[in-house]
Amino acid sequence: MPDKCFCGAWQRAGDAIESPDPRLWVIIAAQLDWHAMRFTLQTIGMLAISNIFMTFAWYGHLKTLKGRHVMIAVLVSWGIAFFEYLVQVPANRIGHQVMTVGQLKIVQEVITLSVFVPFAVLYMGEPLKMNYLYAGLCLLGAVYFMYVRT
Repeated sequence: MPDKCFCGAWQRAGDAIESPDPRLWVIIAAQLDWHAMRFTLQTIGMLAISNIFMTFAWYGHLKTLKGRHVMIAVLVSWGIAFFEYLVQVPANRIGHQVMTVGQLKIVQEVITLSVFVPFAVLYMGEPLKMNYLYAGLCLLGAVYFMYVRT
């Protein structure tokens, strides 16, 4: 009884495996890459949205609720963080289908810096410093080491 191989070639036990059409492998690879790319892009987009919420939850109160009691700032921050979690948790579940936990964490850190720098400069009015560039370069190194195959 013939068995069907993954590549689409028919084979009987003990028979030599025929080389499948090389175009078939290109199609399979393209589909696998598109699948992974779709999940990766969806994860990055959702993590960016969640990070905007989280940045405001963590630091927005320093400007907007400066004169208010700390418990008001805590409650407002928790309310904002709730919406962050509604996006972040599904993003990590989607991303974990194509990335390791370590890779997800590094992607999150890159997004965090990408969101935080404009927030600090434009919203909080802090000066743009070279330190942000140096931190970004360090993160690029971290990305490389998390994605390099060992």
